Amino acid sequence: IPNSMSIWLLIGAAILILVTLISVMKLQPFMAFLVVSLGLGIAGSLTTEQTIAAMQKGIGGTLGSIIPIIILGSMLGKMVAKSRATFVLSEYFVGLFGPKNLPIAFMLIGFIVGLPLFFSVAFLLLAPLVLSTAERYQLPPVYLGIPMLASLSITQGFLPPHPAPYYLVTHLPGAEMGTTLGYGILISIPAMLASGWLFGKTLKNIPATPMSFVESDDSGNNPSVGISLSILLLPVALIAIKSFVHLTFVNLIGEPMVALLISVFAAVYFLGIQRGISWPEISGWLVDSIKDVSPLMLTFGGAGAFKEILQEMHVGDAMHELTQGSAINPLIIAWGIAAILRIVTGSSTVSGITTAGLILPVLASSGVNPNLLALSIGAGSMVLSHVNDAGFWLYKEYFGVSIKNSLRSWTIMETILAVVGLLGVLGLELVL
Repeated sequence: IPNSMSIWLLIGAAILILVTLISVMKLQPFMAFLVVSLGLGIAGSLTTEQTIAAMQKGIGGTLGSIIPIIILGSMLGKMVAKSRATFVLSEYFVGLFGPKNLPIAFMLIGFIVGLPLFFSVAFLLLAPLVLSTAERYQLPPVYLGIPMLASLSITQGFLPPHPAPYYLVTHLPGAEMGTTLGYGILISIPAMLASGWLFGKTLKNIPATPMSFVESDDSGNNPSVGISLSILLLPVALIAIKSFVHLTFVNLIGEPMVALLISVFAAVYFLGIQRGISWPEISGWLVDSIKDVSPLMLTFGGAGAFKEILQEMHVGDAMHELTQGSAINPLIIAWGIAAILRIVTGSSTVSGITTAGLILPVLASSGVNPNLLALSIGAGSMVLSHVNDAGFWLYKEYFGVSIKNSLRSWTIMETILAVVGLLGVLGLELVL
């Protein structure tokens, strides 16, 4: 393995080549990730066998965990859209909040739905609703979507029971779930307002050709608001119940994959069969939903290969070397380590979990508040999401935004919430 300086140079070059292949040369992202991962592995002194094995492990590990979620989430989204439930809900929310307040409305909906759901699941549930509302009311989709995405990102990065925050709270000695959650919600409010609402207002002119979820239907046979909202919130409810009721059956139905599977069956029955739609037609919708997300799944697999190569190169050790013996506030160091790992690996979860391991020696010697440390790592793990992050591609493909404009909107939004999150943590440290 090369020394830490050459590791950073190699990674910088790899990310630059990746962006060039995808943005400038328009190479399919999956192929670009494979080319760069191969090159980086061999340049980083891994053998051919180690490089290929790491890539296969990265692709398998990433897709194994995410494919059921992506496909079932997409099926549910397609059922909600094709059955005109998105039409019913967008009418309802516009009536409730008024067209001018829709960004705030979607920000709140994103926060509520994002609390129990993984980012990708919540995204696949809410994106069709946002995009159909934007299309029907002639509103810029990015302006409407960024507030919702900011709140989803914040719940993913800051708040247990999401994987990285949960891991941090359970692995940092002295951190406590309820305290971290309480502090996290306090910090979330300014972070959401700054990155979602205020920054979102500047994005009205970003060109976008989003996926269409508006269905033309003259029959007037629309589902009720109650049924539409119940189907949308069913996976949220099933996953949330698991946090409060500890029974084997509840644990089973509260698993995200099982909760989504149950929700798809409920949508097929209540939004389809009960309203007289034939099974062949419903079946066609479900197959179409898989076609919609197949390029996305390939991209996720490629990003997984890249992430695994970085781990094989021991980026964590290089990071530890970089920050040893520093006089800077441990909360800022933790944020910085998480931020660099996020930029390099593309995963907020990997970044958060890896930083926890690296920062434990600092925690023991500094006497810093472990709850605040968990939150500063969570904030750092959201920084500068770009081409190696699955969330970046979800946003880009669904909202139909170019890579350049995705960096201008999505990437800056994620960075604002990460910086405001750190400022919130430092503010709480002063008060406490």
